[in-house]
Amino acid sequence: VIVERYIPGQEHRLLVVGGRVVAAGKGENIYLSGDGRSTVRELIETQLNSDPRRGVEEEFPLETIVLDKDPTMLLLLQRQGLDGDAVPAAAQRVLVQRNGNVSIDCTDEVCADVAAAASLAARTVGLDVAGIDLVAQDISRPLESQGGAIVEVNAGPSLLMHLKPALGQPRPVGQAIADHLFPATETGRIPLVGVTGGGETTLVARLTAWICQLAGRRIGLACRDGLFLDRRCIGTRDPTGFDSAQSLLMNRVVETVVIEGSARHILAEGVPYDRCQVGVLTGFHGESLAEFHVETDDQRYNVLRTQVDLVLPSGAAVLNATEPRLVEMAGLSDGDVVLYAEDGTLPALAAHRAKGGRVVFVRGGQVVLAEGQAEFVQRHYAALDAAGSPLQMAHVLPAAGAVWSLGLALELIGAGVETFADSILRRAA
Repeated sequence: VIVERYIPGQEHRLLVVGGRVVAAGKGENIYLSGDGRSTVRELIETQLNSDPRRGVEEEFPLETIVLDKDPTMLLLLQRQGLDGDAVPAAAQRVLVQRNGNVSIDCTDEVCADVAAAASLAARTVGLDVAGIDLVAQDISRPLESQGGAIVEVNAGPSLLMHLKPALGQPRPVGQAIADHLFPATETGRIPLVGVTGGGETTLVARLTAWICQLAGRRIGLACRDGLFLDRRCIGTRDPTGFDSAQSLLMNRVVETVVIEGSARHILAEGVPYDRCQVGVLTGFHGESLAEFHVETDDQRYNVLRTQVDLVLPSGAAVLNATEPRLVEMAGLSDGDVVLYAEDGTLPALAAHRAKGGRVVFVRGGQVVLAEGQAEFVQRHYAALDAAGSPLQMAHVLPAAGAVWSLGLALELIGAGVETFADSILRRAA
């Protein structure tokens, strides 16, 4: 036996989506009026089931009442000294249904305190979308003032009562749920960096991923050295292949992805993503593509430009300014363009910077990130001078440009270079 406190009032259902009450409905006690001639069953048919809003299909806001299939209703009649064959006296009011008939919209009546309580109930059980059942005499007043209470939280709330209420205004609850799951301000994308070009792309990709991880992001990295989740290698079989990259993109815990590619992968398998936040091109010439009938510079240009073509309008192409054919691709980017080269006096860098563009170069052993006339000077990286370190400026400059384009703190670049170089030397030892 379960004994619970009785809550006076009517049943209400509040739909909470994303911490906000978007619709509310209430029920009402259903009565019959006796005529002294008809039985209860006959009165149910003539006074209730004749309502065009009632039906057996879900499209009807009210259910057809079948007395013999509802033991609760039979018990309620019994408490009034009646059954289905009884003939109520003329004008006698017979209570047929006390709850389970939430079909009247009352969204505009819900007071702020009640809405806050419903939202808290949904958060307490960890639901973004929930149907909150509560009993109250007046939904426009706080529950405490009338002895009302929340009695149930439903993970699978019904929407029909709000879309097709028997009385009141329909509420666009489906749209509210869709807007919560797919906000207009969200693209559904995570930052993705694609790195293609010459032989130094592996270290560029790894350094970029390393710095992003220092920013507190969960990183997925696909490069020639392996397939990584954060710093843990989870596979070495064809790590830069299409399927490996796709496995990172489908992983829900990954917050930023760095994918190393090549002209050969573009031609053989295609690019594993449709767009990228940052596209890095480190070199123009590289492995032979004769097997794909790509033999001229113009043909190679048309292959490598794919990396720039995929840059989002909110992103950036990071291009090696020492390669004239890569500089030509600047006009293909839908987003920003960052040019890099060790020599800051290179004409391509000077011209781009004069237009207010972003450039990365080296001055006096220090990395300089410049936007127009503004400069952000990085300290000298002692790790690059360490004996046996494979990390060079050719890797640091494009990685710095990629991290800059992602909007990360520039201070992370220096810390990332030093700690990444140290980790490489430790592994080599």
